[in-house]
Amino acid sequence: MKENNLTEGSIVKKLLLFAVPFLLANVLQSLYGAVDLFVIGKYCGAESVAAVSTGTQVTQIVTSLVTGLTLGSTIVIGQYMGSKQYEYVKKTIGTTLTVFAIVAVIITIAMLVFERPLLRVLRTPEESFSLTMQYVAICSLGNIFICGYNAISAILRGYGDSKRPMMFVGLACVLNIILDFVFVKFCGLGVSGTALATVISQGVSMITAIIYLKNKDFLFDFRLASFKPYGNIVKKLAIVGIPISFQELMVRISFLYLMTVMNGCGIYAAAIVGISSKYDVFAMLSATSMANALAAITAQNMGAGKPERARKSLWYGLSFALGVSLLFWLWAQMNPQSMIGVFSKDANVIAAGIPFFKSCSYDYIMVAMVFCLNGYLNGKEKTFWTMVSCSAGALLLRIPMVHYFGLHYASDLGMLGKIAPIVSGIMACYTLIYVLYEGRKKA
Repeated sequence: MKENNLTEGSIVKKLLLFAVPFLLANVLQSLYGAVDLFVIGKYCGAESVAAVSTGTQVTQIVTSLVTGLTLGSTIVIGQYMGSKQYEYVKKTIGTTLTVFAIVAVIITIAMLVFERPLLRVLRTPEESFSLTMQYVAICSLGNIFICGYNAISAILRGYGDSKRPMMFVGLACVLNIILDFVFVKFCGLGVSGTALATVISQGVSMITAIIYLKNKDFLFDFRLASFKPYGNIVKKLAIVGIPISFQELMVRISFLYLMTVMNGCGIYAAAIVGISSKYDVFAMLSATSMANALAAITAQNMGAGKPERARKSLWYGLSFALGVSLLFWLWAQMNPQSMIGVFSKDANVIAAGIPFFKSCSYDYIMVAMVFCLNGYLNGKEKTFWTMVSCSAGALLLRIPMVHYFGLHYASDLGMLGKIAPIVSGIMACYTLIYVLYEGRKKA
């Protein structure tokens, strides 16, 4: 396996060749939750849809923590690749995998211990409470696979390879879809079946990735002796990765608070916010993928001493992400009922969701700007700034607005849907100002 040098050649070509497989991988990975919800909506009732909706929001806390920390590995490995310090690349890989094995165990224990009180805090509807408990418990047992897969993918992306992570997640996605139908339709396992399908598919994907890389002369040999944490690298990973993980956690907590308010509005509102979250993921996939691609490309170019090339990559990537997000915004404005109908045929759910979708879809555009700008800053190791920015958006803007709107407009889902785009719009403005200011100061 040869690394992909992101510091030379056409910027647009390198950006797209790296970002498109990243985008496809994220599309496939997003199908996990989407297929779970689709199958549950097709063969089970509204209480099961609400259970998977709420359970997914809880398990995304883990995913957010893990992806934030692993992005730190992508950035550090990318910098070492850019400066051609291959021995440090190898040490960083061993450190990353060892640390995440420990993290997986800790997160699993914490999720199993605090699952019930967390679901109570989220005001999970009583009709779906026990089903939500089942979903979260089973998914928690698969945390080792979530951590392992995301760590390997982050390592490969820092290495300059976004194609193989796409292959591995593609395998998991296909297997997950097959098992969803087998467990839910034919075995009648309901919510538990979707959780089992997710855990098994992720486990198979992680094991396949390790076997594949061992047989492809990868820089890291996956021998037991190589799984060794190096103190200086752990420190560097923590400095870069923890701020990213913390900001992801703060954002996730603020959205969980929104779900808490929506759950208090009844089972139909709870189902709508779950369905909306699936479209949030898909609509923002171009921005998410481009942001992570920009982090890797910026890290390699900064390591190679080419900051101007990294800056040009930002504007190309931002243009692409905005173009895709606009298409989803148009769909939500013109025919929101068709979006909701993919996951639920319940007339009450569709009626409740139309005003919410029309309002919240403006967030697709605002978030594209925020994500791409933050991806560029993360690649420059400005992770402390992005942590402060995103945490302020979550704690000082989103949560107070959810609280206010929840008190005064609890029955107006259209008003509640406006919260996300307002917050993201404010964040996009001050992040853009910071990027422009920082670039002028450097010049």
